[in-house]
Amino acid sequence: MYSVLTKPPMQGFLAKRLRFHFVGAFAVSLGVAAFYKFAVAEPRKKAYADFYRNYDSMKDFEEMKVGIFQSTK
Repeated sequence: MYSVLTKPPMQGFLAKRLRFHFVGAFAVSLGVAAFYKFAVAEPRKKAYADFYRNYDSMKDFEEMKVGIFQSTK
């Protein structure tokens, strides 16, 4: 009629679950860090390097004189 339920194994349950989740969280964080480095940081560094490779600040200043820096004439 009635069956006796066995108790779930609670001894060491938290430690086992934490170990699993720490490893998973570490793996996910490494993946996100690698994704950010190669999808965001490296292209941004390349764009800045390309921009400043042939950037002439004096030419840019002369162009800005027309509009923004009218008082420097």
